[in-house]
Amino acid sequence: MMLKLASVHAYYGKSHILQGVNLAVKAGELVTLLGRNGAGKTTTLKSIMGLVPFRSGLIQYKGQNILGKETHDIFRQGLGYVPQGRRIFSSLSVSENLNLSSIKQDKGKKEWVLEVFPALRNRLENRGNQLSGGEQQMLAIGRVLVSGPEMILLDEPSEGLAPRMVGTIMDTIKDLKKTKLTMLLVEANLTMAANVGDRHYVMSHGLVAGEAGSRQILEDEELQRKYFRI
Repeated sequence: MMLKLASVHAYYGKSHILQGVNLAVKAGELVTLLGRNGAGKTTTLKSIMGLVPFRSGLIQYKGQNILGKETHDIFRQGLGYVPQGRRIFSSLSVSENLNLSSIKQDKGKKEWVLEVFPALRNRLENRGNQLSGGEQQMLAIGRVLVSGPEMILLDEPSEGLAPRMVGTIMDTIKDLKKTKLTMLLVEANLTMAANVGDRHYVMSHGLVAGEAGSRQILEDEELQRKYFRI
């Protein structure tokens, strides 16, 4: 098992956000984490990366307990994180953003990222704030990929993008699946999630309420009304 969470509880101050999250991701899988805003999806990813204080539970990555480890140590173990909102270094160039995130200055990895995202190749000297929203999302993902992770956590990569660019990001994720990269994806776009995911967890009120199939996510109106519609 690449990643396992068991009875994970997490808080923001006194607010009990995660109330016993259980999930697992096998090597090579793309698993999605779905649900309404406020269900605890982003907090789950942040808890895995050590960005949210935990109270109890188990988080294992490649069979090792990573609870209490520093975020940079988790990253160095091969677990990458693409946060919601991209958070690239806007004053640095595309090339500098990619170089900063590489654990080793591996030109081969950087070249591979530019093959995955050819639109970035002609923008290498442009600053992050000179990129379109779609290009910024490509850079955010590429910045993690250049470090050569075994697994990545993706938080709403389609957020705020034009439909054409959503399709581009979806196709890129499909291509990354072919490389056997393990992924845990938080995504509000149900069509995209259903198209790329192998399995789907549905979250509600800080818990994993269950699993659903791709067809069920798209066609089950009762499921959509209960867990996705506001």
